[in-house]
Amino acid sequence: MIIINIIEKLTEEFSLKPFQVENTVKLIDEGNTIPFIARYRKEAHGSLDDQVLRELSERLNYLRNMDETREKIMASIEEQGALTDELVAAIEAAQTLTELDDIYRPYKKKRKTRASVAKEKGLEPLADIIYAQAPDCKPPIELAADFINAELGVETAEDALQGAMDIIAEKISDDADIRKRMRFVCMAHGILNVKGTKDDLDVYEMYKEYSEALSKIADHRILAINRGEKEEFLKVSIDFDEQKAMFIIAKNHIKEGSPATETVVAAAKDAYSRLIFPSIEREIRSELTDRASTSAIKVFSTNLHQLLMQPPVNDKVVLGLDPGYRTGCKVAVVDGTGKVLDTGVIYPAPPKSDIENAKIIVKALVKKHGVQVFAIGNGTASHETEVFAAEVIKELNDGLSYMVVSEAGASVYSASKLAAEEFPDYDVSLRSAVSIARRLQDPLAELVKIDPKAIGVGQYQHDMPQNQLNGALDGVVEDCVNSVGVDLNTASVQLLARVSGLGPAVAKNVVAYREENGRFTNRSQLKKVSKLGPKAFEQCAGFLRITDGKNPLDNTSVHPESYDAAEKLIKLCDYTDKDLKKGALTNLSEKVNEKGVSVVANEIGVGEPTLLDIVKELERPGRDPRDELPAPLLRTDIMSMEDLKAGMELTGTVRNVIDFGAFVDIGVHQDGLVHISHITNRFIKHPAEVLKVGDIVKVWVLSVDVNKKRISLTMRKDKLNEAK
Repeated sequence: MIIINIIEKLTEEFSLKPFQVENTVKLIDEGNTIPFIARYRKEAHGSLDDQVLRELSERLNYLRNMDETREKIMASIEEQGALTDELVAAIEAAQTLTELDDIYRPYKKKRKTRASVAKEKGLEPLADIIYAQAPDCKPPIELAADFINAELGVETAEDALQGAMDIIAEKISDDADIRKRMRFVCMAHGILNVKGTKDDLDVYEMYKEYSEALSKIADHRILAINRGEKEEFLKVSIDFDEQKAMFIIAKNHIKEGSPATETVVAAAKDAYSRLIFPSIEREIRSELTDRASTSAIKVFSTNLHQLLMQPPVNDKVVLGLDPGYRTGCKVAVVDGTGKVLDTGVIYPAPPKSDIENAKIIVKALVKKHGVQVFAIGNGTASHETEVFAAEVIKELNDGLSYMVVSEAGASVYSASKLAAEEFPDYDVSLRSAVSIARRLQDPLAELVKIDPKAIGVGQYQHDMPQNQLNGALDGVVEDCVNSVGVDLNTASVQLLARVSGLGPAVAKNVVAYREENGRFTNRSQLKKVSKLGPKAFEQCAGFLRITDGKNPLDNTSVHPESYDAAEKLIKLCDYTDKDLKKGALTNLSEKVNEKGVSVVANEIGVGEPTLLDIVKELERPGRDPRDELPAPLLRTDIMSMEDLKAGMELTGTVRNVIDFGAFVDIGVHQDGLVHISHITNRFIKHPAEVLKVGDIVKVWVLSVDVNKKRISLTMRKDKLNEAK
């Protein structure tokens, strides 16, 4: 239970070396953030990535919680004078909180039960005699006659016998070993049965009469069934062979050849049907839901990471279009830095359909501000607006392009206090148009302002354990922000708040200092910011960038603690500070390799992982890891679902990856589904093994249902014979 045992367990579970776990736990306990540990303490943990570090941190918390629970259980049982060596061993051997709960069940203070009432009537001695199942004992009904007591409410021998059976049933129900084995066998052999409760089941039609083995049911089906049950479309139960259950109970509690055996068997059946199975059923349903939720949250996290890390459309003047029908399409033009240059409203869609005036307004804005790209929200009236934009692009014929941008969360942002502070003079819809334009320019900087759950990169996010979901998604945002780095002189409070070691309060202080004193010229000035102490500086400094500052190292992810080492490296490889300022260290890695990585690392006083990170940064100061990813797919023309034909080849962008496939934007307003079986010709367990959000992929149309707005796609040309 001490930390050594936890470290041994983590080492085994994560297949790591003891030093990696020991040092990681120590760094976490010292208050270091995961991004800081992942980036700047690689020597200590053996270059583990941030995902492994987060999972290790979560597991560490779980195991520590287990230890606290163990101690509380032991203390409680000891207080009752019932703690034995066997119990201590069982408590120490328990692997999950559920197992601990099973062990503690007999010692918990229970609410009033049939067994507790029977004990109050003095029937426990009778129960003990019957449960012992001695070969020569009297028949139970005769034994029960001795316990008739009208004052205690035991009027007949039958009353006494029933009370004794209730006590035996609870005793069997409280057997931790039985519950553990029953849970395991039920999970292996049980069947989940689902029945529809209404004539019209809508999206749950496939579950009208549905059964599947618990051991095989997919996570996304568990979540779908749970939601259908919650919405009262479905009734769900688990079917388990009672004979298997009774066999498990019999091994521990039934003795053959006694006049009392039949009575104990009857009590055991009652224990199973009334106490054990309903509890096991709830626990298994909960376990399945936890498993499915954990899996779904991983998918959310992966999708969110890939969405946030979409390459920015740098230094482009963007015209954002927030489509609408009756209220019109809101327009906002932003420059290459995201500054709002102009706004307006046009009506290219019904009911007004004032297309000619809309074209005049947009063309004027394009010419006035040098617009290069249109960003179109994918909400209501998006298709009509896309058709309109394509016509304008064709008529202007000067290299313009457009991209449909997800509006998910835009309305949440535009109605927020933050948006009101940022754009006090604009109404909600105009703020949304600005957000759509900026999402194209820098997805990370804009989406970081929105609650990650509102970004819409998964399924069933409202059904997830919200604390677990929030923690995972917040971790993703934190990792993305810190892996890209943040411009200290332009970043918003929301972006700064995600930087390692800062948080909302200190981020506000950073912006306040910047507004009062002008732009930061070096990282050391951060130490003058209110509430930003030495620990916070250590955690945040390497993730904050200063362009055109006094020290070119401030525009890299080289940590200030490694500046001396970086300067030694520059001199060792025959470069000068001027070369660094000019960004002329492009052959640095070659020189380091010639001298030997270990030799150079030893000479400048850092570990090899840190040396390699420094070299990478000095060769490309100010680099953005997102630039190495495929650029967003910009379009100039438009299609509709009606234009699609089976067998048609298209290029699209992956918008969402889910358990059973991926949704791909092919430029017709409605995303098409590529089923997991159509992604690749090799077996994969999950689409994420092959695809990620933002991937540009070649697809072929399998089928189109215009009425239901469904498009079926394939990435396997050999599957085209399935086209309809």
